[in-house]
Amino acid sequence: MVKLGLSKKKKTFTYLPGQEIYFSSSSFGWETEDEAVNVCHNRILCVIGLFIFIYIVIIARIFNVCLVNGIQFNQESISYYRPRLRGMSPVKRANITDRNGVIVATNLPTVNLITYPYKISNPQEIAQKLSEVFPDTSYEAFLKILTRRSKFAYLRRNMTPQQQAKVNALGFPELEFEPSEIRVYPQKELLSHVLGNTDIDNEGIAGLEKSLNNRLNNSTKDLRLTIDLGVQYAVRDELIKAKEKFKAERVTAIVMDINTSEIIALASVPDYDLNKRDFTDPDIKFNFATLGVYEAGSVFKVFNTAMGLDSGKIKITDSFDATKPLKMGWHKITDYRVPAKWLTVGETLIYSSNIASALMALRVGKKLQIKFFKNMGFFDKIENLEIYEKGRPLHRSERSWQDDTVATAAYGYGISVTPIHIITAFSAVLNGGLYTPPTLTQENTFRKTRRVISKQTSMDMRKLLRDVVIYGSGKNANVPGYDVAGKTGSANKLDKNGRYIQGQNITSFVSAFPITDPKYSVMVVMDYPKPLKETYGFVTSGWNSVPTGGKIISRIAPQLNVRPNFDVDTQREKILKNYGL
Repeated sequence: MVKLGLSKKKKTFTYLPGQEIYFSSSSFGWETEDEAVNVCHNRILCVIGLFIFIYIVIIARIFNVCLVNGIQFNQESISYYRPRLRGMSPVKRANITDRNGVIVATNLPTVNLITYPYKISNPQEIAQKLSEVFPDTSYEAFLKILTRRSKFAYLRRNMTPQQQAKVNALGFPELEFEPSEIRVYPQKELLSHVLGNTDIDNEGIAGLEKSLNNRLNNSTKDLRLTIDLGVQYAVRDELIKAKEKFKAERVTAIVMDINTSEIIALASVPDYDLNKRDFTDPDIKFNFATLGVYEAGSVFKVFNTAMGLDSGKIKITDSFDATKPLKMGWHKITDYRVPAKWLTVGETLIYSSNIASALMALRVGKKLQIKFFKNMGFFDKIENLEIYEKGRPLHRSERSWQDDTVATAAYGYGISVTPIHIITAFSAVLNGGLYTPPTLTQENTFRKTRRVISKQTSMDMRKLLRDVVIYGSGKNANVPGYDVAGKTGSANKLDKNGRYIQGQNITSFVSAFPITDPKYSVMVVMDYPKPLKETYGFVTSGWNSVPTGGKIISRIAPQLNVRPNFDVDTQREKILKNYGL
């Protein structure tokens, strides 16, 4: 190798003619053109090889999935297509639970199928494929949406994960998914008339969902009800059986804590599955318990008697002449299957005498009657009850409230209220005389308790109503061990023209147990129950609402930890001794 000018010592070189001078590339760190080309060529081959390997893996996987096993929409594949929850908005509507924390309404994340019609170039093909994925929607319906002149359109709301996976597998980039939520009700029909439901945009449209819409939308804290699901199930189950047995148009029942007015159960049958929102019959959503305004009949004798005793104008030992009809102008007040004799206050309730009740009310007078009914809440909607469907009582104006109204209202005619009105006032009569507005939630802080009768009057009413169950029309609710007290009521229904229909009744039974230390009140109402062979053709309350109430009490009392006392006769003697009777 020849080096030029690189040695420290000067040397003399002799060159032959034609001899070339060669400089080594390593002497200066230079590469020749051939070496650079070789390096570039090798790198390109590596990259090509890597891409070929990746494509082989992808092709093998596609071959295995599509041609060997086919597309299987199992849980693994569905989870693959499921939207990434990190990017979705959090659940916005609060859960609803029963008093024990069991969820009765909650939200689940879901997706909507959306599109932008102005971007679609193949609407017929997309409509055809979508109609195959969603058989309940026609090709024409999808095509109409896809071809409309709009920038945005919903094709499907709240899809299931499997539906989303199938749509995704269609491979149309024009179809997109939007994060959403759906309100679900795990208990289905069990609380339909309490909860109500929401629309497709998660806004409340009935029941608690509507009346407490703002609370549920603006707080993530669970809304806890006063309802006990176990008790609710037992009540609804007995109502379904009773409706079927007596062929009633509808039935309802309420269970209430007699001292706090917390509603433990509230059911109205027929009812409906809250998860289905496509009912065309609005009547099925009618909440008889809170919206059903009706003339209650003889259950009003409870309030008439309590009013008389508390006014001081009636003594518990007084008697009234029920030997003949009571004339009121052009009308006569008569009794049904009542002995024609002078009746004591207790016998008036036991035999359910209209005549004696009217005489009692006339002695008290119009002014005190109106004042008492107002105090019992019979002139207004129920205060602060957290449910949207609430009925307003129907009654005459105070100016037109005359003696005939005083007399008929004494036995439940001429004034119409809802079952929730009656059971709340009934609880006040038996709990010591304190009226507390009812509630369905444990967050209601707007309730104010007021005294409506004296404690002594309340104690007297306990005894009198216990006798109705022992000796009167409430015998079929005399559940052994639970010392039930109550009052029956049967009233004729009105037709569309406001005339009473003979043979068509609304029957009621309002009760409390155990009457020695009242804890719970129960009310059952039946709309137009039919006569049966076992009821000997009768359709009055004692043959239908009363036994239904008795069955409800026998089922729910153990659930509510009410210990039975089978020595009821001994307890009765103690009560009589306390009264000096």
